[in-house]
Amino acid sequence: MKIDRIDAVGLTGATPAGGWTEELRPDDAVHTIVLVHTDEGATGVGSVFTSHHLVRAALDVLRPLYLGESALEPERVSEKLHQTTFWLGRGGSVTHAISGIDTALWDLFGKATGQPVGRLLGGRYRRRVQPYASLLMDQPEVLADQLTAVREDGFRAFKIGWGPFGRDSHALDERIVAAAREAAGPDASLMVDAGGSDAFWPHGYKWALRTADMLAAYGVRWFEEPLRPDALEDYVALRLASRVDIAAGEVLTRRQSYLPWLQGHALDVVQPDTTKVGGLSEQRRIGWTAYDNGITLIPHGWNTAVGLAADLQLASALPGTDLVEYIAGSPYVDDITAESWKLDDDGMLAVPDGPGLGVELDPDRLARYADPAGLAAVAELS
Repeated sequence: MKIDRIDAVGLTGATPAGGWTEELRPDDAVHTIVLVHTDEGATGVGSVFTSHHLVRAALDVLRPLYLGESALEPERVSEKLHQTTFWLGRGGSVTHAISGIDTALWDLFGKATGQPVGRLLGGRYRRRVQPYASLLMDQPEVLADQLTAVREDGFRAFKIGWGPFGRDSHALDERIVAAAREAAGPDASLMVDAGGSDAFWPHGYKWALRTADMLAAYGVRWFEEPLRPDALEDYVALRLASRVDIAAGEVLTRRQSYLPWLQGHALDVVQPDTTKVGGLSEQRRIGWTAYDNGITLIPHGWNTAVGLAADLQLASALPGTDLVEYIAGSPYVDDITAESWKLDDDGMLAVPDGPGLGVELDPDRLARYADPAGLAAVAELS
C-alpha cells in the first residue's frame, strides 16, 4: 500500500477563541484536517494545529519525499520527512504538517491490520480515559455558570485557562479559582492554565511561585504554563519549590526539544500536542522518555475530533496518561464525526475500539466547516 496523494482541509467558521492577546475569530483557520490517500483506495486522517495555507505549502515541499512511500510504516516515513527537511527549520510549519501525515499513517496502519492504533503503539493499558473539560477563564460568576453547565454534561475534571488570569490582579485570580473550585465541586480534578505562551507574557518566577501557593490552597492538580515557554531554569526552580505540579510543553516540537526539560526535571506534567509535535510517533517517544524520568505525559488537545481520537489512542498505550483535554463546546470536536463523543456515568470516554483511530469523519458535517479549496477532498469521502 503506497501513498498516492495527500489533501488538506482547513476548518473555518466556528474556530473557538483561544484566549490569546490577538484573539482568534470564528472565520480564522488554525486547524487543518489531513487526508492521506493510497493506491489501494484507503484513506487515513490526521489533524494539524496550523493554517491550511501553511499545511498546503508544506505538502508541496514534502510531496517528492512522500509520494510512493509505504503507507504502513508511519515511524520510518515520518522520520524520513523530518530528517530530510530539518534545514527548512525544525519545529515550524513543515514539522506541523508532518504531524498530520504521521497520525494519518497510523490510522491507515490500523485500518490495514484491523487493530486500534493504541495496540499498535505497544499495547493498551486502559480502555477508557477521563477527559477534562477545557474552558477559557472569565469573570468569576460567568466562569462558575460555564463550569456548572459542563459538570451537568457529565464531566468530572476541568481546566480553566488564559482570559483575565494573571492579567489584572492577584485578588481577581484568587476569586476566579475560588469560584471554579466551588462550581466544580470539592472532589473534581481542577487544573489552572496561566497561558504563559501568550504574546508578551508579563510574569516571572516570583509571580509564579506566589500564585502556585494560592492554587495549592484550592487543591489544584497542576499549574500550567506559569512562565514564558523558554524559561527552562525558572521552570526547574519553580517545580522544586511549588506545592502543586507544574505543567508545560505545548509549544515545543519534536522529541529533541523535550530532552532538556525531561532530563532536567523541569516539569511534573509534559504536554506535547499530537497535531504539532510530529504526530503520534513523536508523542509515543516523548511519553516513554517522560516516564523514564518520572514525568507524566498528558497531551495538549486544543484541536479537533481527530486530535482527540489520537490522544485517546496514545493514552491507552502509555501507563501514566490518565487524562485527555476536551475543548468544551467546539464544533470541530463535537460535530465533524459520524458518531458523537459520549461520556459514561463516571465521566470517562471509551478509547475507540475500531481499526485505526476508530473515528469516521462525516462528510456532510465536515463540509460545513471546510475551506473552499478543501471541499472537493471532503466530497470524495462520501
